[in-house]
Amino acid sequence: MTRNHLAIALAALTVPLAITAPVLAEGGIYVGTEGAKLAVGGYDTVSYFRGKGQPVKGSAAHKLTWKGATWHFASAENAAAFKANPAAYAPQYGGHCAWAMARGYLAPGDPTAYDVVGGKLYLNYDQDIRAKWRASMASHIAKAAPNWAKIPAGKTYTGSSWFGL
Repeated sequence: MTRNHLAIALAALTVPLAITAPVLAEGGIYVGTEGAKLAVGGYDTVSYFRGKGQPVKGSAAHKLTWKGATWHFASAENAAAFKANPAAYAPQYGGHCAWAMARGYLAPGDPTAYDVVGGKLYLNYDQDIRAKWRASMASHIAKAAPNWAKIPAGKTYTGSSWFGL
């Protein structure tokens, strides 16, 4: 294989990583892989606490920007509650998977694979990971907190930092 062929092969391997690389706003908020910088997949984070058992999608009609991410809400009342105390409603670990954070790496959080524990919102990668998370939530939370503390405030993460802290 020539040097040029090797370079092309390596470039082909990195293209899928670039396409699926996460986009994170300031403060490490996970905002998906699209350009909208939409936190929690557009779900209304206040609805996790005030909802009727299920979170609801927010609307661009009720949006705020916090930590460089756009947050959607189902109502002006929920947007106002978030604006008054965003830390009370924002997901832990910037919306990243709580189970992954306990293991020392970043992975996207799915807004439908969630738990509210001790008045805090935790997202997980999917329902299978959520089941693992639920097996020992207190232990996972204790392990995840110091890992999240290693992430510098205001830093935007791309590339290899996605895969490990």
